[in-house]
Amino acid sequence: MNVENLGNEIMQGRQITREEAVRLYEEPLSRLCAKADEIRAHFCSDGFDICTIINGKSGRCSENCRFCAQSAHHPTGAEEYPLLSTEKIVAQAKVNEEQGVLRYSIVTSGKRLSDEEVNRMCDTVRQIRKETGIAVCISFGLLNEEQYRKLKEAGVTRVHNNLETSRRFFPYVCSTHTFDDKVRAIRAARAAGLTVCSGGIIGLGETPEDRIDMALTLRELGIKSVPVNLLNPIPGTPFEHNERLNEEDICRVVAVYRFILPDAAIRLAGGRGLLLDKGRSCFRSGANAAISGDMLTTAGITVETDKQMLKELGYEVRYING
Repeated sequence: MNVENLGNEIMQGRQITREEAVRLYEEPLSRLCAKADEIRAHFCSDGFDICTIINGKSGRCSENCRFCAQSAHHPTGAEEYPLLSTEKIVAQAKVNEEQGVLRYSIVTSGKRLSDEEVNRMCDTVRQIRKETGIAVCISFGLLNEEQYRKLKEAGVTRVHNNLETSRRFFPYVCSTHTFDDKVRAIRAARAAGLTVCSGGIIGLGETPEDRIDMALTLRELGIKSVPVNLLNPIPGTPFEHNERLNEEDICRVVAVYRFILPDAAIRLAGGRGLLLDKGRSCFRSGANAAISGDMLTTAGITVETDKQMLKELGYEVRYING
C-alpha cells in the first residue's frame, strides 16, 4: 500500500474503505504517523481542543462494563456518592475556565439519570452558563430525546456517549445494555440538536479489526469528537490482568483513525497518564484533542502541564468542530 498516495486522496475528499484501513494498520509506524499528522494539519490546522471532566455522581453503577471501577458488579473500592451539588460543580467549572479550558463535562455513573436528576442537572447547567463562559458537555448515560432537549435548552452543547468498542466485541465488554442502546442514545442526542462526542477504549482484548470497525461506525454516525481511551487495568475489574498497551500501540490506532476520520477532533482520554510521554507522540501522529486534569477515578495530567506541551508542539488551544 502507498500510504503517501492514500493520504493525498483522503485530503482530496475520498473516504478510506475498511479493507484499506486493515491494510493500513500493518504499515510501518513512522510513515503512517507522519502522513496522519499531515492529514490532521490539512483539515484542522494547528487547533487543539482541550476539555476537563468532573465525576458528578460516583459508584454503584448497575451496569457490568468489565473495565469500569464504578460498576457495582466489581469490588474495586471506588468512591460512592450521589449527584454533587450545583455549588461544587459550578466552582470547578470556574477553576477550569480560569485555566483556559474550553469544555467542561459533567459525567455521572449509572445506566441513565432519572427525570428528577436530569432536572437538577438542568438547573446546574444554567448556573454554569450564567457564571462562566465555558462550554458545557454532559455524559449522563442512555437518555432519550426529550431529556436531551431539556439539557440543550439549559445550555448543554455536547453529549458524550462512548461506543467503547466494535459491535462484534461489545458483548464481551458489557451485557447489561447493548451496542444498539448506545447508538440509539447517540441518535437521540443528535435529533435534539446536540453535537456528540463518542469513541472507545483500546486494550480490552479487541482485535485491530474491532478498533477499525468502531471508527467506521463513528464515521457513519457523523461523530466529530472521538475520545481514544487506553485501558487502565484496575484491580477488582474483570480486565485487571489485561496487558497494558504502549505508545506505539496507541500511536498506530490514532494514526489509522485520522485516515478514517480526517476532520475529527481525535481526543486522547483516559489512560494517557500511563504513557511515558503523556501522549506527546500521539499529538504528532494525528491526535489533536485531549481530556486534561483528573479522570473519573484515576489521576490525570494537569492543565498547565498539557498547555506547556502543546505550546512546545506548536498547537493553539481552540474549539474544533463546534
